[in-house]
Order: sequence, then C-alpha cells, then structure tokens
Amino acid sequence: MLDLALLRTVAAVLAIGCVPLPDASRKPDSPLEPVVVTDRVDDDSDDPAIWVDSADPARSIVIGTDKGGALFAFDLAGKRIDARTVRGLERPNNVDVEYGLATSDGDIDIAVCTERDAGRIRVLRAPTLEPIDGGGIPVFVGEPNTRAMGIALYRRPRDGAVFAIVARKDGPDGALLWQYRLESTADGTVRATHVRSFGHWRGPELDLGGDATNEVEALFVDDRLGFVYYAEESYGIHKYAADPDAEDAATELAFFGTDGFVGDREGISVVETGPTTGYLLVSDQQARRFRVFRREGSDADPHAHAELTTIDVRANESDGSECVTAPLGERFPRGVFVAMSDDRTFHLYDAGAVRERIEANLPATR
Repeated sequence: MLDLALLRTVAAVLAIGCVPLPDASRKPDSPLEPVVVTDRVDDDSDDPAIWVDSADPARSIVIGTDKGGALFAFDLAGKRIDARTVRGLERPNNVDVEYGLATSDGDIDIAVCTERDAGRIRVLRAPTLEPIDGGGIPVFVGEPNTRAMGIALYRRPRDGAVFAIVARKDGPDGALLWQYRLESTADGTVRATHVRSFGHWRGPELDLGGDATNEVEALFVDDRLGFVYYAEESYGIHKYAADPDAEDAATELAFFGTDGFVGDREGISVVETGPTTGYLLVSDQQARRFRVFRREGSDADPHAHAELTTIDVRANESDGSECVTAPLGERFPRGVFVAMSDDRTFHLYDAGAVRERIEANLPATR
C-alpha cells in the first residue's frame, strides 16, 4: 500500500530540485552528502569557481576546469550550460573569479584560468566566458619553469586594482608565485603587468621517494582579509599578504598544516561565519576529507591557524574547492560549497550544512 504522506514529502522535495538526505548523512561521523552532483565534464575535472549573479543569486553559476582542454559552466542544478563551454584550451588547471575590473565601458566581472602546458593564463568575461585576453597572457616569461597551475584573484579595496597570483608546478624557492596586475586597454583587451615574485618552496628539503611530488596547485586568496594561501602538496600551507605593496609583502606570515594529512594538500577555501571569522578548509585529497583550520588565527597571533577538526565528504580525491556563504536562491539558501570529485564531476553542498558539520565536530573547549 502506498504511503501518501511519504509521496507528498518526496514531491515537495523534488519540486525544489534536491533529494532528502538519509538520516545517516546527518551524523557527525558520516560523509557529508552533496545536494547536487553536476553533469560530467568530458575528461578530467579539476578546480571550481563560483560566479554570483547579484541581480538574481539563484542564477549564479559554477565554473569548472577540465584538464582535457575545456572550461565548463554549470547552473545550480548541476546542468552543463553548453553555450558557455570554452574548448581548445591547453590543459586548463585552476580557475578563479573576481568582480569589478575597471574598463572604459564600466566595471566587469572576470574568470581567469591557467593553461598549464602553454605557460599562460586566460581571461574571460563572466558569466558569458567570452575571452577578452587577445588569445592568452604568457606568465613566468624568461623562466625555465613556466608550467602554470594554481591561480587566485585579488581586488584591492583601497583602489579597486585587480591582481592575478599564479603558482607554478614547483620552485624556485623565493619566487614560486608571480603576481600580475590586470588592466583593461582602450579596446577592451585585458593585459597583465608583473608586479611581484614571492613565495617559499621547501621542495628541495624533502626526500619523498617513489613517484611522490611536492608541486603547488592549491592557491586561494581571502579577499576580505587580504591574504593569499598556497599549499605544497607534501609539506604544508603558506600564508602571505595579497597586496604586493603591503609593508610585509615579502614576509611569510604563517606556515601550517604540516602534520596529519594522509595525502596531498589540495583545494583551499573559506567558510565564512562573519566578515573576519570562519574556517579554512584544505582538501586532504586521498583521505576523502577536508581539514579545518581557524580562519582568524588566535587572540595572541592572527596568523596562528590551529587545526580544529576534519569533515568527511562524498567527493573523492578532491583537487579544488570554493565556497559562497551568501544565499543563492531556493536550492542553496545558506550558500554553496563546491568540491571537485575524480569521477569528472563537481559536488555542490549546502554551505550551512558544512558549517554545522564543522561545529558539531569541534572539541568541547575551543
């Protein structure tokens, strides 16, 4: 006999495009379940970014790289938006979004991805993903190692200047990352000016053995607080000022996350609980979990990012992640946390559920 009450519940849930989570998924020791799993990319998913539609947040999109040679856009139901697919890229690795790049026609939003094999970045107008870079911008010019992997964008509050910080696969120590100021020319093409090289790389200190590497892929800018974080896969997480003109721009502000990881340190993102508070999440790739660090540091040291807990997720071998905690419509009223999964998809989680899981797992004395 049919359970009409159950059918009504299922129908109501399907009406907003998601499936109710099993009770086990809400337990602190079980993997967090995604609300949405996207359509598959063609070859090899890697890194997501989120473009928020300020006029209609429910129409925001997730942009994801496919290292086989494409950039894909997805709606918040996880469906590919084929009209915005960008193909013919040379191993696009990571992608990020920034708002308010000044042009002669007014401010625009941009998405920027790295082309690892070409040693360049691509700048596209968001959300249409129309290229506006004249065919690509070379990076690490004159260097023997030009393999561009991680990218993170930063908009400086005092003047609105937009920067791209690019990480290469490995080394050298002291100049691992290059920072570029992005500016629009009179004809609307974006150009990049190199303004800083920085960043420790401790790779030579390690004797990893076998096929292990210490490459740098995970790169993240906390735009509100003005810090950039990057991870050496086999070593730890570094923190610097994002402003190239900051007094301490050349100083490593923190180095943490050196212990406890089962696998590579990968995607970095922040779950905000306020303008200056929240949680830094770092993918422990082979463990199928994210390690959680205090965003704001401690009262005694704002750069002391203690590890607080871990959360398990369904996304497997996650390389990249991104989070928006603002409401994004009926499906994600508490924001969305996006994690890449190695089955060629991206998993979209309720950002509020991610925060609840973190706080349920915190020690009693914090």
